[in-house]
Amino acid sequence: MLGFWLTILLDGLSFGMILFIISVGLTITMGLMRVVNLAHGLFAMIGGYVAAYLTQRGGNFYLALLAAAVVPGIIGAATEVTLYRPLYRKSELSQVLLTIGIVFVGASLITEIFGAFPYPVQFPSYLTSPIDIGFRTYSAYRLFLIGIGAVIAVALWYLIDNSLYGARLRAAVDNASMARAVGINVNLLFTGTFAAGCALAGFGGAIGAGILALEPSYGFRYLALFLVVVIVGGEGSFKGSLVAALALGMIDTIGKYFFAQAAPYLLYTAVFFLLLWRPAGLYPARSAA
Repeated sequence: MLGFWLTILLDGLSFGMILFIISVGLTITMGLMRVVNLAHGLFAMIGGYVAAYLTQRGGNFYLALLAAAVVPGIIGAATEVTLYRPLYRKSELSQVLLTIGIVFVGASLITEIFGAFPYPVQFPSYLTSPIDIGFRTYSAYRLFLIGIGAVIAVALWYLIDNSLYGARLRAAVDNASMARAVGINVNLLFTGTFAAGCALAGFGGAIGAGILALEPSYGFRYLALFLVVVIVGGEGSFKGSLVAALALGMIDTIGKYFFAQAAPYLLYTAVFFLLLWRPAGLYPARSAA
C-alpha cells in the first residue's frame, strides 16, 4: 500500500514539474511584465516539435533539448520586438486578440509542415525503461522530469528573487521611466526576459512530450492548464507557480487514479475553491501585495 501511494506521489510530482517548467515562463511574461500572452503554449509546442524533428532523425537528445529552448527563445525575442512591444500600453483585449491570432497562425503552420497527427519526441532508451527505486520499479523518464524541474526551480528562485537581474526586472515593471533614469535598458531587459520565458516553455514542451502529447492543437489544448498555474499561484509569483503546479499535478493524478472519468472536473473544481479561498492566488507577487 505504501508503494502505491509513493507511486501516486511521484506521478503527481513529475506532472507538476512539467506544468511548472512551461508555466513559469508565463508567470514571468504575464505576471511580472503584465503581458497577456495567450500564445505561450505555442512556444512550448514549437520547442517540442523542434526536439521531435531532431530526435526522429537521429540527433543527440540533449542537443535537441538545447535547440528546443533556443529556437522558441529567438522567435520569442523577435515577436516581442515586432508584435508585443507596441501592445504594452494597449488594452488587455488587444493583447488577447493578437496572441490568440498568433496561436491560430502557428497551429496552421505546424499542421502544414508536420501534419495533423501526434508527433512524438524520441527519448533515449535509458529514459524509457523502468528502474529499481527500492520499493518497486519506476519510470526513469518521470524521475528525470522531477530532477530537471527541481534544478530549474532552484536556478529560477535565485535568478528572480535573489539577483540583481530580478531586482532590475521588478523595478522596470513597476516604474519603467524611473528604471530608465537610473540607467536600466528596459527594452533590452524586457526582450531578454520574454525570450527566456519562451525558451523555458520550449524546453518544457520538449521534455514533457511524453506526458503532454505534441499535436497542432497543443497551443489551445493545454493553455487552460498553464493559465491556471499562473492564476492559482499568484500572478508574477515564482514560488506560487511552483506550489500551484505541484498541487495541481497531485490533484490531477489522484483524480486519474481514483475518479478517472471525473478527473478533469475534479481539477477545475479544486481550482474554483482555491480561488474562492485566495482570489489573488496562493502567493501574490510582492508588487501586487
